[in-house]
Parts: sequence; C-alpha cells; structure tokens
Amino acid sequence: MSKTWPGLPSRLVSDMASNTDFLLQFTEFDEADRALEDSRDATTIRIEDTDTERHKPQKQRRSAPVMSFEEDPLANDDQTELLSGQKKSAPFWTFEYYQTFFDVETHQVKERILGSLLPWPGKNFVRLYIHNNPDLYGPFWICATLVFVIAICGNISDFLVYLGNPQYKYVPEFRKVTIAATAIYSYAWLVPLFLWGVLVWRNSKVINMVSYSFLEIVCVYGYCLAIYIPAVVLWIIPNEAVRWLSIAVALFLSGSVLVLTFWPAVRDDQPRVAIAIMVAIVVLHTLLAVGCKAYFFKTLEVEQTAPVGIQTNSSLSSLNRSTVLTR
Repeated sequence: MSKTWPGLPSRLVSDMASNTDFLLQFTEFDEADRALEDSRDATTIRIEDTDTERHKPQKQRRSAPVMSFEEDPLANDDQTELLSGQKKSAPFWTFEYYQTFFDVETHQVKERILGSLLPWPGKNFVRLYIHNNPDLYGPFWICATLVFVIAICGNISDFLVYLGNPQYKYVPEFRKVTIAATAIYSYAWLVPLFLWGVLVWRNSKVINMVSYSFLEIVCVYGYCLAIYIPAVVLWIIPNEAVRWLSIAVALFLSGSVLVLTFWPAVRDDQPRVAIAIMVAIVVLHTLLAVGCKAYFFKTLEVEQTAPVGIQTNSSLSSLNRSTVLTR
C-alpha cells in the first residue's frame, strides 16, 4: 500500500519511501565544527529569545531580601533562647524582674475585680482567675485608690459632721493620706507574708496541702480590697446604720472570697490549726474595716454630746469656785 503526500514530487516521495531511515538520521555538520576550531579566539554572539524575558513577571526578576541575624546579635540571642526553651529570668533586684508582674491585660484586671466582688461556692479565686499568672498592677492601684478615697471621704465626713457650727473652721487633714497609706499597704503586704510563711510551714508537715506562692496571696488580698472602695464612699453619709451596713456587706463579700480561696490550702491539716488560720484571716480583715471606719470617720452623736459634757464640767467648776468664796 503506497502513501501519497500532496505537493511533493513523485520521485522524492519514492526515494523517501525506499529509504525509511532517512527521517531518523542525524546529520553531522563537519564543516561547522572545523570552522569553530579554526576560529576559537573569535568573538561569538549568542542571540537569546528576548520575548520570553520580556513577558516574565517582575516578581520573578526581583529576589527576596535576605534576612540575617548576624546584624542584630541581641535578636539572635533571644531567638536562640526561645528555641532552646531556656529563657533567662532577670534577678529579683532589677527592674525587669518586677516589670513582668505589671504585664497584664485590661480584661484580666476587670475579671479579677468582678471575681473578688462576686464569690461563688466551690470557686477558687486563684485557680479560676489568676491561673499561675499573678500581677501586681491591680493590687497596687486598688490600694492606692482606697488610700485616697479614705482620706478624701474622711475629710468630707468631718466637714458634714461640723456643718452648721459657727465656731468650726474647716481645715483639710493631709496626714490622713499618710496614715491610710501605711495601714492599707501594710495590711496588703505583711498579712500575705505572714500567711505565706504559715502555709509553707504547715505544708512541710502535711504533704497533700495546696500551696500558693507569695505573689498569688498578695494578688488575692489586693483584689479583695476593691469592695471597700464603694463602701468607704457610703461612709460619707452621717448615718451609723448606713455605715455599718456597708461594712457588713463588704466584709461578707471579700471575706467569703478569702475563705473560699484559702480553705483548700488548710483543710487537710489538723482541724484546730485549720480553724485557727481561717479565724485569723477573717479577724484581721474585719479589724482593717472597723479600724478605718473608727479612725477616719467621726460619728455625729459623739460630736453633738461633747459640748454638753464640756458645759457640765464648766458649770461644776464655777459652782465649786462660788462655794469656796462664800466660805
């Protein structure tokens, strides 16, 4: 069976058909090779396909910048420490050590303040809100706010007590700020320090006791003082019933948080020791509220009865003088 190719001479077609290896042979150009050997030192020009280079996108031509950590040795050291999992902690006498305890988000502070105001049975404040991440930002500013609220409200209360007395001249007592700061910050640091020491001592005797760090205890006590800020504002009202009612509510809420938090840490101890520790916590918390109320806020009944006592003493002294003169 013969094949036909239109447009080609019949003789050429017959030659191609007779020699089928013609299409599969490679022709060697001997003359071109000899010409290249003769002109090795000649300049050769290579023509490339510029169309393909022209249509390449610009992103392929540009090479990405090479980042090297050798330029920043501090970043290289930080990366090495993070990759190795051995991040060095700063010494406790440096500012960087305490800076980590003020690194807290705003929503975390709000949650911890609300948690200290609303105690729930069976809910541990440390396990529920602190999560092994205590902060000093919230306790520091809560104590500072409470100090200034006590001092300002105490001066306003004195002004309202003596209001209407023509012999009274109002003079602000700035010493109340110093006394309030000493009382509040001493309570917020010394009581947790004492409690932490007791828990460490009892933890060495009882194996199954829950242990808290010192900063966790400070964090709990600092946030528990937040309820006293609105209570102190109510103490401006010259009514003892309102003042004692606000004290009772504040003590119940904040004291419940303390009891629910520290009871799991002492319940495995001896019953007498556990009860003694919890009673000490509640009593010290009560003494702070009652002491601030008694020292910084004067009662209206005492101030009104004081002039009567002074008048009776003066009348008795004048009567004794008159009797001496008649004799």
